[in-house]
Amino acid sequence: MSQEELDPSHIMQVGVAFWASKTLLSAVELQLFTHLGVDSMSGEEIRERLGLHPRGTYDFLDTLVALQFLERDGDGSDGRYRNTAETAAFLNKQNPTYIGGILEMYNARLYRFWGDLTEALQTGTPQNEIKQTGKPMFDELYSDPTRLEQFMNAMAGISLRNFQVLARLFDFSKYKTVCDVGGATGQLCTILATHHSHLRCTTFDLPVVAPIAEKTIAAAGLADRVAIASGDFFVDALPRADVITMGLVLHDWNLDHKMHLIRSAYDALPEGGALIVIEHLIDDARRENTFGLMMSLNMLIEFGDAFDFTGSDFTGWCRETGFREVEIRPLAGPASAGIAYK
Repeated sequence: MSQEELDPSHIMQVGVAFWASKTLLSAVELQLFTHLGVDSMSGEEIRERLGLHPRGTYDFLDTLVALQFLERDGDGSDGRYRNTAETAAFLNKQNPTYIGGILEMYNARLYRFWGDLTEALQTGTPQNEIKQTGKPMFDELYSDPTRLEQFMNAMAGISLRNFQVLARLFDFSKYKTVCDVGGATGQLCTILATHHSHLRCTTFDLPVVAPIAEKTIAAAGLADRVAIASGDFFVDALPRADVITMGLVLHDWNLDHKMHLIRSAYDALPEGGALIVIEHLIDDARRENTFGLMMSLNMLIEFGDAFDFTGSDFTGWCRETGFREVEIRPLAGPASAGIAYK
């Protein structure tokens, strides 16, 4: 192919992808999709409702139309804007399927931290709050209960669909007990207990997280079947259970810590038990799961030596630990379940 035939459009599209990202993140921050709900509004009505300046209102709204985050009936000042089916379901705070919490966090924290990606690549060091305070991300979060709960709810939003798929995908009928390690709000336990009435579940996390989990479990009416256990998974033995789950936990740590968690799970499982990790597992050839690869870059920015990994990586670590069989099952979007059987 000659130089005249080459097309730079893909380069330019990715190069300005932050324009599209920030447009969506600002819409979430302004709660545009929540204000629209199931109704339609004119551009002027939206401008007044959100407190926007006239200069940017229609460029903003019509960009969201072009990006397929809004639909518009009519043109010009007569046009009326409404949610798409997806934004109505996932970005309206009034719906239980709301996932905007994670986008709120991306907007408030990660968007500016990613501006220092070049420095992270050159130094291998975190580029988050630790640069200003000297404290690691989790230390900062755990020092502020309100901020911690906001973070936990944000993670619950991104995990909801994967946990629902796992509850249907994996055959839990062979098992009686589940322990979710790093269980945060208790979301996975409540989903599993709702889908499988025979299961008894335990959500395990640091003591500061327990009050957050208590609210989630009580709201689901499952306090009789979902227990809360507190501890530090790098210090304490994990609660024994037939199935141990870890949702977006392993990728937060370096290899030594990953192996510690896998070995701890192995020790806590009976013969025939299963370890299930839910992660954005990178494809083994490292060519296709763009989200998983970029999430690994995000772990560099957040933690420095933490990283995401392939299904083959996970399989090797589990077999080294002593697990007899490992399988990788796709969940929703770029996420998968790595399942290791003892």
